[in-house]
Amino acid sequence: MAVEHKCCEPAFFISIAIVAFLVLFAGLMSGLTLGLMSLSLVDLEVLAKSGTPQDRLHAAKILPVVERQHLLLCTLLIFNAAAMEALPIFLDSIVTAWGAILISVTLILMFGEIIPQSVCSQHGLAIGSALAPMVRVLVWICYPVAYPISKLLDYLLGNGHAPLFRRAELKTLVDFHGNEAGKGGELTHDETTIIAGALQLTEKTARDAMHPISETFSIDINSKLDRDLLKLIMDKGHSRVPVYYEKQTNIIGLILVKNLLTIHPVDEFPVKNVTIRKIPWVGESMPLYDILNEFQKGHSHMAVVMKETVTQQMSNNNPVDDCGREVQVDVDYDRPPLERSLRSKRSLNKSKSLPSNLQNPSSRGSYRSKKSMDVLQINEDSLPMLAEEDKEAVGIITMEDVIEELLQEEIYDETDYQVEQ
Repeated sequence: MAVEHKCCEPAFFISIAIVAFLVLFAGLMSGLTLGLMSLSLVDLEVLAKSGTPQDRLHAAKILPVVERQHLLLCTLLIFNAAAMEALPIFLDSIVTAWGAILISVTLILMFGEIIPQSVCSQHGLAIGSALAPMVRVLVWICYPVAYPISKLLDYLLGNGHAPLFRRAELKTLVDFHGNEAGKGGELTHDETTIIAGALQLTEKTARDAMHPISETFSIDINSKLDRDLLKLIMDKGHSRVPVYYEKQTNIIGLILVKNLLTIHPVDEFPVKNVTIRKIPWVGESMPLYDILNEFQKGHSHMAVVMKETVTQQMSNNNPVDDCGREVQVDVDYDRPPLERSLRSKRSLNKSKSLPSNLQNPSSRGSYRSKKSMDVLQINEDSLPMLAEEDKEAVGIITMEDVIEELLQEEIYDETDYQVEQ
């Protein structure tokens, strides 16, 4: 039977002080459990690197304490349970048994749970940073008991590290931080749109951004640059124009419109005699990020989208040659149709005479080495070989198309016009 202390005795006031301490201590443990355990390691690392100066300081102090989450959880819960179990013992010495139960439940509910957790849920970072040294001491005091339990939890539940956001989750999180969401975010509409476009770009392929070959303006290599053709090129307003041989799906290169400034319409200069640059070929299922990386190399800001067979799609966008062997993208996709046709004919040992400037391609240098080697050498002997090319163009994609997918908005230049719907 508990010893009862009469009012106004020294032991009575000591019991009241102990009861007040136990209630406050239990409330502190309960608040720290909610405040510290609700802060994931990812959130703390973000705050430690890019938060405000005060948040960086707080996060740096809390990170070493929260790294072993199960050990911290066990420590806080053990001390919280010990304080709540000791509270009725001291209350029983100053009030009756039913009074001790009523008072302890009321005190724990109000001052040990509701108020501490409400405060720590709002200011958990600052409170956790201020009490981090005390929490470390408590961890060492309770270490012999808490450590085995925490290791068991690590084995059964894992280390407790929060996973990173997936793309869809990160996009939704960015949308919540936009000022249009009405949640206090500071990101503008353009910022949220570009971030969302960058996250979605990895799921899009050349097929999603290309211009169909039937809607693409291109010119025949056997045509002449007379007044009508030059006027048509200028009216289109493109900086680059694809060049095809015999049929529009057989793109062999491109011409830069700026190179036509010195050509006089009266001369009717043949297209095949102007500077025709090589154009890379990409598969229609090639990711836009890979295409953007190729454009950044500076060889070309335009590429031909090639129709893929089922076998090529199953081999990670790598084409298959006539013998059924896989051909790497960086070897054949980046080469113009003329060069790939010559390589295929050499591998099959076809006895066809080649022009002198094509008999030794190694002497012309690598396509990736110098920009001066990005120019095609066209003559009457090499043109018929292009008709035997087995690649079929289904569209044209430019750097502007990729940027539009990133911005998720159309880019209009000076020559574009919008049609009223």
